[in-house]
Amino acid sequence: MGWSPRWEVPLEGVALARKHGARLSCWLAALMAFCALSPLSAGAHSADTGLITVASKHSVPETIRRFEDAVRAKGWKFFTEIDHAAAAREVGLELKPRTVIIFGFPKGGTGPMQKAATLAIDNPPKALVWQDDQDKVWLTYNSAEYHLLTIYPRHGLPAPPAEAVKAYTQLLAELSRLATE
Repeated sequence: MGWSPRWEVPLEGVALARKHGARLSCWLAALMAFCALSPLSAGAHSADTGLITVASKHSVPETIRRFEDAVRAKGWKFFTEIDHAAAAREVGLELKPRTVIIFGFPKGGTGPMQKAATLAIDNPPKALVWQDDQDKVWLTYNSAEYHLLTIYPRHGLPAPPAEAVKAYTQLLAELSRLATE
């Protein structure tokens, strides 16, 4: 039998839910409130997760177009988009817009991938343009620090020099600004 994308609750989980239903409901409500009030919901920089989320003044398609144009204008390469909402529609499900943009700089990214083939699972960098439940549009991407100081060492590569991290931070901020303002 093949894999099924359905969530299945084991019988033990059903028994626990019956026994602790009220406490579980309170816990889930508290978790949902925490998530709703978290800084990422409001569009913040999160050093803990390595994600930077910026509010866009534009629609999802316009933010995507502006980001891709900015990538090309900086001499970087736009590789592709992954439209998760379109994929959901194909299987009869609904999902607010969530489009991943894959972009990079092969002149700079190829060397590290030659040294560590597994880096290709995390490289090239990605940006996510998405719409929340209030129809606000956001751009989210990994910070330069996370990309270069966490992901690279994960693959056995040395962290790049501080100047490279600073330059990449400035580039990402500029791409973000051009896409969202």
